[in-house]
Amino acid sequence: MATLMDAAAERRLATYFDQIGDILNGRGRRESFAVYALGIFGDGERKSIEPIAARACADPERMDAAHQRLLHFAVDSPWSDHRVRRAAARYALAPMTAKEPIEAWIIDDTGFLKQGTHSVGVQRQYTGSAGKVTNCQLGVSLSVTTRTEHLPIDFALYLPERWLTDSARRKEARIPDEVVFKTKPELALDLIRQALVDEVPPGLVLADSAFGTNRDFRDGIRKLGLHYAVGINSSTVVSVYDKLDRRRDEIISAHDLALRIESQGGFRRCTWREGTRRDLSARFALRRVVPAYDDAHGIDLREPLWLLIEWRDGEAEPANYFFCSLRHYVSKKQLVRLVMQRWRTERAYQDLKDELGLDHYEGRRFPGWHHHISVVLCCYAFIVAERARHFPPSPTDAVACVAQPVAA
Repeated sequence: MATLMDAAAERRLATYFDQIGDILNGRGRRESFAVYALGIFGDGERKSIEPIAARACADPERMDAAHQRLLHFAVDSPWSDHRVRRAAARYALAPMTAKEPIEAWIIDDTGFLKQGTHSVGVQRQYTGSAGKVTNCQLGVSLSVTTRTEHLPIDFALYLPERWLTDSARRKEARIPDEVVFKTKPELALDLIRQALVDEVPPGLVLADSAFGTNRDFRDGIRKLGLHYAVGINSSTVVSVYDKLDRRRDEIISAHDLALRIESQGGFRRCTWREGTRRDLSARFALRRVVPAYDDAHGIDLREPLWLLIEWRDGEAEPANYFFCSLRHYVSKKQLVRLVMQRWRTERAYQDLKDELGLDHYEGRRFPGWHHHISVVLCCYAFIVAERARHFPPSPTDAVACVAQPVAA
C-alpha cells in the first residue's frame, strides 16, 4: 500500500470510507469500521480484533474499552454485509472496467485453519489450502476478473449439517433461523444469483471439478443466462461429435477419450501466458461432446459442449478436463487462456490471508465471521482500484463475446 498511497490516494481512501460509512449509518460504526480497516491495512502480524484494537489505542488504560467497541462492531452490530460488499465491489469495478472488460467470474473455495471445535462451521474436512483433511472452516468465494485484475466480491461460509441440526450449537454460534444446509455448489449458485441482481458485469463462469462435476451447478449457470468453463472428473462420460457435427453413438469416459486422442497425436502445445522467467504452456486437445450420464437417456435434448483436456509435460496422464458451454466458435488458445484464469484465485487468497488477515478472525460466531470478511473485502477492493488507476491498459486479445451473457 505504501507505494500506492500518495496524497490523492489518501483523499480517495477517505472518500471511500465515507461511502461505506453512509451504509453503516452511525458515528460509532463509522469510527469502528475505520479503525478495523486501517488495522487490516496495517503492518501488524495479526489482523484479528484484539491486536488491531491494541495497535490503534495509544492509552493502555483505554485499550480494553477500545477492544470492546471493536468487538461489538464485528460481532453484535447488525449492519448489512451484502450492502457493504456490494459498495466495495462497485467502487473497484469502476476503474477496472474503465481499463478492460470483465472476462470471467471465478468460483472457488478456501480453508480457514482452526484449532478446537467452537468456531462456527468448523470440522475436519478437506481443504486445498492445506492439501489434506484437517480442522477448518470452508468459505466459497466469487471473484470477477479482467485480463489483468482479479477482484473477490463475495464469500459464503459452508456450514456442515451438524452445525444446523444441533440447536444448542446453532444458538451459541448465532446462526440465523433462515439459514439452511446448502452444498458448496448451491452456495456458489447463490453468490452468482446475487451478483446478477447487483448488476455486476457478467463473464464466463470458471470453477474446478468440485463444482463443475455437479450437473445442477452447470444447469443452474445456464438457466441464469451465463456460460461456463468448469472442471470435471476424468470418469465423466461423453458422446463425441465428428468433424461433420454428427454425434457418434459411442459413450466414452473423458479419460479414455484423452488416451485415444494422444495415441493419434491429437494434442497440441498452447502457451497461455508469457512470463519473465518462463512461458506457461502445456498440450491441449479440444473436442465437441455432449454429456452421456444416465446411460445417455435424453441425450438428444442436452446441450453440446466443448471438452478441453490439458496434458502437462512429463506426466503420464492428463492433468485437467473442462466442460465449456460456449456455443459460438472460440479458438483453443482463447479458451485455454480464459480457463487458466481460475488459478489466479489462489494468488488472491494468498494475498488476502498473508497481507490482509482474511483467515485471522478468532471469534466463534456467524455474524462476526461475515463482518470480518466484509471489512477485508473492502480493503482489497480499494487496493485493486488503486492498482487499476496506476497502471494503464495494455493491448489484449480478449474474447469480447464472453463478457456478456448469451441466451440459453
